[in-house]
Amino acid sequence: MSQNPIQPALGILRHTEAGKKFTLTRIQPAEALKPFIKHYWITEWDLNGQAPYDQGVVPNPCVNLVVQPGRSLFYAPAAEKHAHRLAGRGLVFGAKFHPGGFHPFLRHAVSELQGQPLPPLSILGVDGPALEQHLLSPGQTDQEKAAAADRLFEAVLPPRDPQAEEMAGIVVYIASHQELSRVEQLCSVFGCSIRTLQRLFGQYVGLSPKTVIRLYRLQNAAEAMDKGRIRNLLELSMDLGYHDQAHFSKDFKAVIGQTPEQYLRSKH
Repeated sequence: MSQNPIQPALGILRHTEAGKKFTLTRIQPAEALKPFIKHYWITEWDLNGQAPYDQGVVPNPCVNLVVQPGRSLFYAPAAEKHAHRLAGRGLVFGAKFHPGGFHPFLRHAVSELQGQPLPPLSILGVDGPALEQHLLSPGQTDQEKAAAADRLFEAVLPPRDPQAEEMAGIVVYIASHQELSRVEQLCSVFGCSIRTLQRLFGQYVGLSPKTVIRLYRLQNAAEAMDKGRIRNLLELSMDLGYHDQAHFSKDFKAVIGQTPEQYLRSKH
């Protein structure tokens, strides 16, 4: 398969190597859906005659609808790296919601989805097999798949939720300030208490603010390593707001599954 550069990485580990194994296309939703859905994504691969490939992902704090044969579900945001095994030939369609963007469809705490993926019938009014027929049928272009998804979501479009959009803005702030290390700093910026912020994150995002801060810091760290942008790990840990390299290494291993040193060695 020819190389398919994947930019931006958005949590995809070793994204340069990944681009040789599968294609990833991101498509904007219809205008009415943009306050809720960040983008659609379509992953396709053909590894026939090759070994299976395990793709690691540091999650973004977003609910995803994942449409794949026999396993189409809405998934809560994860708190640590997860891996997807690609084998043979396959196609997956996804819808990534803004942080907080799924709550208006769900109408209860997103944290309740943790460990309990939601069948599409309860949100879209169609079951898994029907959804797969809509979005995975052979012969459709990627744009046609996205248009079919638009129609499904527009049929159940909820009112806009200002609180959900505010939560998305807070998460954007976290993602763009990699030096942010404590929830108290976030409270100071947005003028709210820790308890209020924790409640809102559980209701709208599905993860604690502390977990979201950690995920983005470590996503930035892994991407810096993948792109060869680091001179040493101590300097990287300082840039990410850690007080010492040991704390950084502990967090990195808890989320990525390897120490930073192991991750760098395995890269080569």
